[in-house]
Amino acid sequence: MLRRKRTNQKKPLLVAGSELPALLARPHRRDHRGVTFDLLAVVAALVLVGLGLANLVVSDGAPMALRQAVVAVAGVVVLALFWRFRVRLLTVLGAVSYVLAVALMGVVAVAGVTANGATRWIDIGPFTFQPSELAKLGLLVALAGVLGSARPDWQRLVLALALAAVPIALTLLQPDLSTALVMIVLTVAMLVMGRVPGKLLLPLLAAAALLAPLGVGLLRPHQMQRLGSFLVGTQESPTGAGYAVEQARISLGSGGPFGWYGNPLAELRARYLPERETDLALSGVVEQFGLVAGGIVVLAAIVLVWRIALAARQARNAHGALVCAGLAVLFGTETLVSVGGNLGLLPLAGIPFPLLSYGGSALLVKLAALGVALGIRHDGARKRIWALGLRRRNRPRLVRAVALGTTAVLAVFSAYGVNLQAVHGPELLAAAEDQMTRCIRIPAQRGAITDRHGTPVAFSTVDAPDGVDEVIAVPALLRTRPDDVARVAAHVGRPAEEVQAQLDAVPATTLSLKLGEVPHSVGAHVAAAGIDGVMVVPEARRYYPTGSLLAPVLGFAGVATEKETQRWPDLPSGEIVGRAGLELQYDAVLRGVNGRQCVYVDPTGVPVAMGPRYDPVPGSDLRLSIDLGLQRRLGESLQAAMRAQSNPKAVGAALAMDARTGQVLAMASVPSYDNNAFGPPPDPGELQAIAENPNRSMRNAAIQAAVPPGSTFKLVVAAADAVDPVIPPEQVIPTGADYTVGGHTFRNWKPMGPMDMVDSIAWSNDVYFYKLAQAMGPEPIIETARALGVGAVSGIDLPGESAGYLGTPESVAERGGTWYGGSTVILGIGQGYLLTTPIQVARWTAGIATGQMVTPRLGLAVGTSGGPLTALPAPQPTALSFTDVLGPVREGMRAVVTSGTATALGSLPAAGKTGTAQDNALAAGTYHNWMTAVAPHDDPRVVVTALVQGPGGGANSAKNVVADGLRHFLDHQGEVLATDLLQSP
Repeated sequence: MLRRKRTNQKKPLLVAGSELPALLARPHRRDHRGVTFDLLAVVAALVLVGLGLANLVVSDGAPMALRQAVVAVAGVVVLALFWRFRVRLLTVLGAVSYVLAVALMGVVAVAGVTANGATRWIDIGPFTFQPSELAKLGLLVALAGVLGSARPDWQRLVLALALAAVPIALTLLQPDLSTALVMIVLTVAMLVMGRVPGKLLLPLLAAAALLAPLGVGLLRPHQMQRLGSFLVGTQESPTGAGYAVEQARISLGSGGPFGWYGNPLAELRARYLPERETDLALSGVVEQFGLVAGGIVVLAAIVLVWRIALAARQARNAHGALVCAGLAVLFGTETLVSVGGNLGLLPLAGIPFPLLSYGGSALLVKLAALGVALGIRHDGARKRIWALGLRRRNRPRLVRAVALGTTAVLAVFSAYGVNLQAVHGPELLAAAEDQMTRCIRIPAQRGAITDRHGTPVAFSTVDAPDGVDEVIAVPALLRTRPDDVARVAAHVGRPAEEVQAQLDAVPATTLSLKLGEVPHSVGAHVAAAGIDGVMVVPEARRYYPTGSLLAPVLGFAGVATEKETQRWPDLPSGEIVGRAGLELQYDAVLRGVNGRQCVYVDPTGVPVAMGPRYDPVPGSDLRLSIDLGLQRRLGESLQAAMRAQSNPKAVGAALAMDARTGQVLAMASVPSYDNNAFGPPPDPGELQAIAENPNRSMRNAAIQAAVPPGSTFKLVVAAADAVDPVIPPEQVIPTGADYTVGGHTFRNWKPMGPMDMVDSIAWSNDVYFYKLAQAMGPEPIIETARALGVGAVSGIDLPGESAGYLGTPESVAERGGTWYGGSTVILGIGQGYLLTTPIQVARWTAGIATGQMVTPRLGLAVGTSGGPLTALPAPQPTALSFTDVLGPVREGMRAVVTSGTATALGSLPAAGKTGTAQDNALAAGTYHNWMTAVAPHDDPRVVVTALVQGPGGGANSAKNVVADGLRHFLDHQGEVLATDLLQSP
């Protein structure tokens, strides 16, 4: 079979006789177009070089930029020399550059410079040279010479592979996998564009695809990290390559349209971008000069790829065309990989951006290569009217497709970058600010707590006579300024040498160091001095003017312990929080928002400059429903009652509550403690005394003392019978001194005659309620008790409330006990499987008297100091479904005061119930003495309930406490209930 011999001869250019003079007359115009082309490409190249130098100036300083500029000037000179390059010299250029590169790479193997585990450079005076960059150009020109020749296809393929194998192997030995991969891509592209037949290429490419997985074993640890970061995402790799990609994302997304250049923080921001002068140069340019500059970089790269690609179509021969085509592939590949890596769309491959990234070898070779391409294009344009055009089959294949593909992918990458900034710009900007900012907490002053009339019962101040300020320094900023150290030392009253030694002893990354405490007046002088790196933080003192009177209600504040940290995981170290009582309940309102003095730090965490200061926002004030006058009266009366008791374990509690709204007007608990001991700052001596004194309790008995309610529970039992009468309230039944059931006798507190419900409530007739409970059974009593809030928390806005206990036959059995017949009987008088708190007794007393159940509340309103008050949301009262049948119970409550067990209250328009429950576990002969009452009886406004533990069979002491509370309320009702006008919540 005959085959046509391959030849490089060109067909004569056929021109009509009439057209030849015109063509000959236009050589200058054609040459002028070549000059225009050259200038456009050179401008694009200079734009990339210029932006790269600008990036170096900002990120690494003028010296490094100057070194790169010297190389750039040399490169431009080389480019200019190659401008008049002749295609006929390509063979010589290819041979010289290829041989020289291979020789220099051999020198690298034995005498190269090693850095970061790789040996890739040769020292040449003050510069280092990377021969692998020259090898790219040498390989490209040599491959173009072989593939553009007239040799048979198999010879061209074999020779091309042989030429490529040597520099690729030497590059892998350095090791420099990224450059080796570029050479491989370049070789494959040259084979395709050099029109090596597919029947020869496809088996080769298939074999390469099969062997590619084995190449993973050649990856170095840092390369594996880069690949892993790309595959699993940067969040899985907070350091190394993952960190670099995340920083590139932050730089690209936070640069804005025009970047941060000119901002005082521009240089510091640049430090956070690793490899900002090489692999991530594009991110550095966008961060410093904005998205507009990034767009110019991409556009310039596209211009270069297109101009070099078009030069391939205008070269005089196949050798020159393939050189230009290969250069277009090389520029395009490196640009795509670099841009994709910066955006996180491709793995970071260690390939710099052509002409933009730092690197003298790459810059010099790239400018020289560009000069060769421009020379080939210029030579082709100048000689074209005499040349024989390249046959189509000898032109490089897919050159325009390479340029179009590169442009399309870069357009997609650019759109992604624009979208990144548009959509995620604010959050990435915040991330950029956050990573270079560390802040020192400036505590917010805690809000005040007042009674319902605005009288403070808890407040903080920095103006206390014994108050102090903390003087705090940022060691890294102060330690290098001896004069300022001496000034600060004089203020804090310490030797300058001692302060300097303290500053030098801590790590450079230490954010703050306390130098001492000074009086407020001295602290003001230090702050006014404005010493850089020194700040003054006032220490607020918490005061509780009422001391033990309200301590169980108010609680206290202090430095957060592990318990509070578990509740609020984001608490800063040393934060003052509410730890008990209302201080804890309303901590979020009272605490305020801390201020901060921010400090800028470098990527290693070392402070480099003071940042902005954000003043703290004081906490809001809390207005309580407490009336301080009534609180004092009730507290003093309770104290007097408890002083008569000798048992150190005994407790007392009293509270007054608005029967219509649930607002707690007073709440006392004895024994108590002085919450001023907790500060802050705390009083260690007083705290020790509290811990060692058995008569001091930190429990709020009004909501936490769960004890048998005694006869006060008879109101609940009577209400249950009124709902579904077993013994009609008006029916008189015999009672007596005791009641026997099931072989067990239950005694009355004294013998009594026949009585109906009203008289039995008035005289607290135990036998009547034994019989009533036995007749009803436990279920109706338990159901009514639940409706009246027994055995459940009241919902008061205080932490640690006890739910008490309301036993049922089922719940007792679940606990392993037995509900006997006698259990129902003694339930009728408020004992047995029953425990309640004073707040629960007050609730059911008010509920029966008014027909509505209220939720107790202490918090009335919140507001800023001197500003308007906003009422806190409060649950609305809920009506009892059986209020219409409670008339006999209410009559009995009134009879308790007028003729029954609480005639000591007879001078008051009150109605209530006494109660006594023996508790031998507390001490032999000790009782829970109860009194609960509402007033006025015909339109209840207030309920007062008291519990006094002590000896005796009556509730005289509790009655006195309630009587004192009711009397004070009735005498000062308008004053007690008055408060400022509140805004709606």
